[in-house]
Amino acid sequence: MELTTAQTTLPTLARATPISKRALDLALAILGLIIGSPLLLIIGVAIKLESPGPAFFNRIRIGKDGRPFLMYKFRTMVPDAEARLAELAARNQGGAYFVQIPRDPRVTRLGRLLRNASLDELPQLVNVLKGEMSLVGPRPQYPSEVMLYTDEQRRRLEVLPGITGLWQLADRDGATFERWVAHDLFYIDNWSLRLDLKILALTALHVFSGGYVRPHIPIE
Repeated sequence: MELTTAQTTLPTLARATPISKRALDLALAILGLIIGSPLLLIIGVAIKLESPGPAFFNRIRIGKDGRPFLMYKFRTMVPDAEARLAELAARNQGGAYFVQIPRDPRVTRLGRLLRNASLDELPQLVNVLKGEMSLVGPRPQYPSEVMLYTDEQRRRLEVLPGITGLWQLADRDGATFERWVAHDLFYIDNWSLRLDLKILALTALHVFSGGYVRPHIPIE
């Protein structure tokens, strides 16, 4: 099943889909997988040693033009995390659009470290190679969440979803889905290769600091 986007005026990135962006994606994804393969192996083994269950948490997400795809990710929660979501619903600050539970008890100790440094997202380099994702773009969401989109919010589906983006670098105090979408639409409407490189450089700073440095690109 595909979820169609609204008929809106296509932004700069959707009109052009420049070859330069895809070339950058391929070059850095291949380089990242080659250089990072030992780290990927170490993380996978560490997850298996810490708790029972698979090393990966792969789920269907919605990509460009409403096309579903299987997104790869390291598992950062206990194996029965999805079954326990209902009992934590009252603590969810993300509403119907996303799950944001402060000090989520389902996250493992290793998982918290991986999340802080965004290392749990590394397997998505494979999604980038497959052309399902880009290095930079709006984060993909679950089908049930996308079904709730307004026409304006569906503009997020006009471009490839990304591993990182403006929202990942944003100041998330008092975060709302409206602010999340505002960052994504700002990126879509103001895309340039220079902006992608800036986001990637700041993301690298965040990762190599172990999550302690979170650079912020204001959109106001």
